[in-house]
Amino acid sequence: MTGNADEWIGHELGKHTISYDERDAILYALAVGAGADDLDLVFEDRLRVLPTFALTLAQWAPDTLGSAGAFDTSTAVHGSQRLQVLAPLPRSGSFDTVASVPHVWDKGRAAIFEVAVESDYFVATWSIFAPGCGGFGGDRGPSTPERGEEVADRSLQVPTFPTQAALYRLLGDRHHMHIDPDAAQAAGQPGPFLHGLCSLASVTLPLAAELGAHPADLTTLEGRFAAPVFPGDVLDVSVQPRDSSARFEVTADGRPAITGGSAAFG
Repeated sequence: MTGNADEWIGHELGKHTISYDERDAILYALAVGAGADDLDLVFEDRLRVLPTFALTLAQWAPDTLGSAGAFDTSTAVHGSQRLQVLAPLPRSGSFDTVASVPHVWDKGRAAIFEVAVESDYFVATWSIFAPGCGGFGGDRGPSTPERGEEVADRSLQVPTFPTQAALYRLLGDRHHMHIDPDAAQAAGQPGPFLHGLCSLASVTLPLAAELGAHPADLTTLEGRFAAPVFPGDVLDVSVQPRDSSARFEVTADGRPAITGGSAAFG
């Protein structure tokens, strides 16, 4: 690590031009669970780009912060994610993104780095939990909201598939722990595990269908990553619908995987 964690507050990560084509957008849709009959997600003649594709396009920003030495990339984990959609992503093309570190929260034995990526199409915010970086006397930041007492009105089952992590990593997040058993075990897991962003995005497709919406009409998304999901797990999603939005919790193999989930569709 380079310096104290609080030295990164307000740090600018620069500008990055994102480029992609229709093939990339279709590959992404398949990687998060779209089927061959979802023609407006997987067929270029009818293509609508999933808004969560933005999260793979903007992965450069947290990777840049880790490479700069802000935290130990071998122990830091993705704590939570937020996405605000400003406009539909084009089918293909190029556009600029800018990124910064608006906050670094002091959790004592750890720090949480917030990485915000902005563009004309979205604002995406990563929270990276970094053990060993806390204790610098900074603000602890907002506390995690307590889970409500509401009983879920509906439940969904979302299957993952054995090759999903291997496919999803081709879209940008090539961290070895998602493909290499040795790297996964070094990270404290029994084997390669699914990207949290893949699990989160996978839930939005059946969730949209449950709400009578289209997944490409997603406007906001948020979730905290509580435990890893392994390729082939079935995600059990408890849903509290509210018109065109919903709160949700995800478990996998009986353990909480995504907590504090919320999504809205326009």
